[in-house]
Amino acid sequence: MSPRKRSEQRLVRPWSADDPTRGRRPVTLATEEPMAIELDGHRVATTMRTPGNDFELAVGFCHNEGLLAGHAVLEVKYCANGSAAATAFNIVSVSTGGKAPEPAPRLATTTSSCGFCGTDEIDELASKLPPVVGEQIDWGVLADAPDKLRSMQDLFGITGAVHAAGVVDPDGGVQLTREDVGRHNAVDKLAGRMLLDGDLPATGRAVVVSGRASFELVHKAWAAGFRALVAVSAPTALAVATAERAGLQLAGFARDGSLEIYV
Repeated sequence: MSPRKRSEQRLVRPWSADDPTRGRRPVTLATEEPMAIELDGHRVATTMRTPGNDFELAVGFCHNEGLLAGHAVLEVKYCANGSAAATAFNIVSVSTGGKAPEPAPRLATTTSSCGFCGTDEIDELASKLPPVVGEQIDWGVLADAPDKLRSMQDLFGITGAVHAAGVVDPDGGVQLTREDVGRHNAVDKLAGRMLLDGDLPATGRAVVVSGRASFELVHKAWAAGFRALVAVSAPTALAVATAERAGLQLAGFARDGSLEIYV
């Protein structure tokens, strides 16, 4: 766990037409900071994230982007070449002992819209990732997952400003959850935790996410081996096309025990 705070206190001045008071009150805001990810000494990405579970985020990103190429993670630590405190705990180094291929870095900071952008990239993913395997998960089980996830979103309950992702077991239990300002980071944190625990691929399980289902979330669910992806909001057209190619169950608008099935 990063020693950096996940939230901070500030003052806000409420205003409404019915009560235009200018009195101030304290609020809790989610923290958002950049974190650089290095693999075997190479900078591969910088992402804006909520501090916490940083090692999981770095490992999950490297796995879901295919950078590990199947090699085991031998060590994860803050700033391999200097003081963690001097870099404000915002650099995480992942090591495979030099066994992973030399990575091609992302040149820009990752955002909610980062990732690939077309059907050519779907073909590229399909050439690298096998189709999703396992029996379909019952849609009734998946329809209840968002309500269970919501009850476990502690940071969202305090700040209202972060996304969440959770692992759904075949019986509908949500046992592992992560929160972050970036929905893609939350999924990477899940994957990183599972990889470090020797629990990937996530065969027979689903991932439930707050917000929409983007192409990148489908990509990450596919890379982690999940059987299904369930989102509180709608998927994009590219997300649906990618899920079809992967053989991944995909549902959106999952609220109050109902959902819309796209794949």
